[in-house]
Formats: sequence, structure tokens, C-alpha cells
Amino acid sequence: MKSSNIIKKIREILLTLLAVFAFTTVILLLAGAPPLKAYYHIFKGSLGSWIKLSYVIKAWIPLTLCACGLLYTFRINLWNIGVEGQMMMGAVVTTAVLRLGIDTQVPNLVLWLSFIGGIVGGAAWALLAGYLKTRGGVNEIFAGLGLNFVAQGIILWLIFGLWKRPGVASMSGTEIFPPELWLFYAPGLRISPAGLAIVIIAVIITAAMLRYTRIGLNLKAIGANRDAAYLFGLRPGKYMLIAMIFAGGFAGIAGSMQVTGVYHRLLPAISSNYGYLALLVVMLANYNVWLAPAVAFFFACLNVGSIQLPMKLQLDSSLSGVIQGALVLAILAIHAWRTRVKFRAAEEAPTKMQQANGSRVES
Repeated sequence: MKSSNIIKKIREILLTLLAVFAFTTVILLLAGAPPLKAYYHIFKGSLGSWIKLSYVIKAWIPLTLCACGLLYTFRINLWNIGVEGQMMMGAVVTTAVLRLGIDTQVPNLVLWLSFIGGIVGGAAWALLAGYLKTRGGVNEIFAGLGLNFVAQGIILWLIFGLWKRPGVASMSGTEIFPPELWLFYAPGLRISPAGLAIVIIAVIITAAMLRYTRIGLNLKAIGANRDAAYLFGLRPGKYMLIAMIFAGGFAGIAGSMQVTGVYHRLLPAISSNYGYLALLVVMLANYNVWLAPAVAFFFACLNVGSIQLPMKLQLDSSLSGVIQGALVLAILAIHAWRTRVKFRAAEEAPTKMQQANGSRVES
């Protein structure tokens, strides 16, 4: 039974990858780009050197953290579109803590307090969306999108107002923090060992929580059948809020990583759309916690490597965005196919059971 499930999952993954590459190849052909050369330059532009690999890992870290958080909300069938705003608010609170500790004598303590602040900021913003869903009856998609715009507005207000650089306010963001408040990274590779450790711990915690704890089992039960779970004494509203807190907390850590380990300041585009991209990562990974980091690495390579296409093949710089759009369509198509297969299997299950019972009676 287990081997058949594994074969089924491998088949789904291969079909998904085939659809992704098919969509991408069609887009490249329509743009007049030779697909093989385009794939080669994407590969070389992302993995061609240690420096380029470091850029990929810098994108992979927040993307994987956001994906880990989304696994909690997807488990209970919540579409946490607001993960983008939760990442932004994590970055905002992280920046606030770092600003308070600029002249401190214990920068390491301030640095780790800023991460706690990021977790609190992201979790609080997610909790707000959760309350709008559970108490106000607002669909989580609309609540999340609305809060994303609010979070972006708060960042712009801070950069151009309260936290503006002395004598100037521009899209370049706030003042750069002193190096002692930067997350340590290996000078040769420009990769933060602490960042890598945080991601690994996040993946392990998420896998353990969803598989072995009461919270994970209850999230799965409510996601499978909310009405039945309610009859068994579970409170769907409570667990929705718990899932949102976990999702926002991980997104907040991702925002902290962007401030302390990448840009060293608050920027208008501090999230780099990793929250939205993480939604695709989780869907393409078929909501599997162990596949999500690998899919996130693929998207990080695409993000970094596609920058080479305008330079090497003289293609329009917007093509990388078009390719990502094609990936969205491919993923949505595969998601619809999976849903249809599950729905058809659920419809056929009673018929198969009746046939099995009939054959037993005849025997």
C-alpha cells in the first residue's frame, strides 16, 4: 500500500514538472528565445559560481520560511494570502527593535530580540486576519489582501515619514544599520550560517508539528471535515487562529532575515514578493513539508538566473515575470487536476464498496 502511494506521488511530481517545463517552453518560444539556451543561462546565472549560489540561498531562506508557515494554514484549508503582509510587518517590528538598539553595548542581544519582534509582528498581523475570518466572517483571501496593502502603506509611511533618512526621504529605504547589527555571514560566500540553521530548524519543527503533535492532527481533521471535527469537540475557529499564528510567525522571521541578513535596512519592497511566491511553492510541492524546500530552491534559482536572459539573449527584462506567470498557470492547472481526481475518487468509493460487498455476499 505504501509503495503504491509513493509511486502515485512520484507520478504526480513528474507530471507537475512536465507541465511546468511545457508552459515555460511555450512562453520562451513565443518570446523568440531558444529554450535550451534560455535554460542554460538560467542555470549558469544561478548556480554558475559560489557567489551566484549565495544569491540563490539568500532568496531560498525567506521563501522556505514563508512556505513552512503556509503549510499550517493549508492543512486547515485556509488560503493565507496575507503572508506577504505578515512578512512586511515582521520586517517593520524588526527594524523598530534594531533602531532602539543602535547605540547598545550588547548588539547580539538586540539582534536576537529583533527576531523575536519579527515573529510577534508577523503573528499579530496574521492573527488580525484570523479574527476577521472567525469573528467577522470575512473571507481570508480578502482579509489577507487588504492587510497586505495596509502593511505596504505602513512601510511607505515610515520610510517617508517617521524613519526617513536625515535630510532625504526616498525609495532607497531607511538608513543602513551599523555592521554590528547585521546577521553574521561567511565573508567568502556571503551566506549566513545562522540563517541556514534557522531554516533547517523551521522545516524540522513544521514536519514534527504537523505529523506528531495534537495540534497538527487536529488541523488535519478540521481541514478534512470541519463539521465532523466540530461534533468531536474540536473548535475550528480556535485552530484557525493557531494556524494563522504559526504562519505569521514564520513569515515574520523571513521579514527579519531580509532586514538583518540581506538589505540591513527597511525597504519598500522588503518582501520581494516571496510571500506570494511561497503560495506557489507549497502548491507545487503538493503540501509536502519535505518537498517544499526543494521547490523553493527551484524558484530561487529561477528568480536569480532569469536576470541573465536580458543580458545574454537580449530579451525583454519582463520575461522573467512572464515565466513566473506561466508557472502560476501550470501549478493552477495541476492543482485543478489533483482536485478533480480526488473528487472523482470520492464519488467512486461508495460504488466500489457496494460492489465489494455484493461479491462477498455471492461468495
